Amino acid sequence: MSVFTEETRERAREIVARYPADRSRSALLPLLHLVQAEEGYVSPAGVTFCAEVLGLNKAQVGAVATFYTMYKRKPTGDFLVSVCTNTMCNVLGGQEIYDTLSEHLGVGHDETTADGTITLEHAECLAACDYGPVMTVNYDFFDGVDPSTAVGVVDELRAGGRPMPTRGARLCTLKEMAVQLAGFADDRDGAVADGGPGEPTLRGLRLAQQHGVSVPGFDPNTPIRSKAEADKAAAEAKAKAEAAKPAPAEASAAPVKGGDGASAPTGATGPAQPAETSGSTTRDVKAPDDKSPQVRTAETRQPDAGTAVPDAPGTKVPTDGTGTAPQTGDARSAEAAGVAANAPAGDGKPAGDEAGAQERNLTEAKAGTDADGAGPADASETGAQK
Repeated sequence: MSVFTEETRERAREIVARYPADRSRSALLPLLHLVQAEEGYVSPAGVTFCAEVLGLNKAQVGAVATFYTMYKRKPTGDFLVSVCTNTMCNVLGGQEIYDTLSEHLGVGHDETTADGTITLEHAECLAACDYGPVMTVNYDFFDGVDPSTAVGVVDELRAGGRPMPTRGARLCTLKEMAVQLAGFADDRDGAVADGGPGEPTLRGLRLAQQHGVSVPGFDPNTPIRSKAEADKAAAEAKAKAEAAKPAPAEASAAPVKGGDGASAPTGATGPAQPAETSGSTTRDVKAPDDKSPQVRTAETRQPDAGTAVPDAPGTKVPTDGTGTAPQTGDARSAEAAGVAANAPAGDGKPAGDEAGAQERNLTEAKAGTDADGAGPADASETGAQK
């Protein structure tokens, strides 16, 4: 394997263990963040490491690493400064901020300063239009910046400082951020205790408080049940529903007199009574939790008409008008009959054209005469008239 620290290898094993054994390749994204946390970018050695851990080839890993912009393919500075130059921020001065930083730092897009401190990039959108123009440092926001404040931030970073973001926790290096993106907590003392939400984020809450808008019966202290507790509650509710169902009516054992007063044949129990029903009368269907999403999707879109339960969740079985599901063979026969009754168009001729008349005209023109003995020129006129 590639050379990585034992801590990185241990964390890689922990990441892979988060996923089912047959879904281990889902760990690729956090693994790429993990190798970036050690080297500062996804190097060829990092690609090889991820491929060996997951049993993939390097082309598969490289395809993912080159698709997402958060994975850097060359050494990156301690602080990634991203300036939004998309429509909203651009109108508010985003491009001017980027140009000012580029000139001040002496680097362009995706380039790193000579001291290795800052990598500058322009971003298409940072999803904070109500705070524009914005820039991020290692994905933490600095809102409502202008060229001078942006220069102040990068100068403080190069001097060894850690300016406080407008929103979010205190700044960390790109490698420290990559550890968090890999799924591990930030172990710096008080790292997540700083920062707070911005005013535009709280605007909706303040309006709700001002106008007395709230969710009916909402209790913020209500605990969220675990899956086991939810399953237990569902089972208890089902048991109560089963117990509440009325018992089926028992058939009378006394012989029933016929219309002439004679006893009805043995076994007859009188006129058939409608069965009492309550809810679905079909058998219980096992919850499809143990099926893969692909199987559930396929069964929902095209259930087996011969075996699917009519009221199974997500299924709709076609019937032939009598309430019974058609068999596969019947479906094929019906489809064949429909095809035979709807012959495809021939050669795309406009409606009203008669193939026989066209063939006759062509034959007459080829023979050099029409039915009246006309020459080739007259034949073409006759054909046109016909």
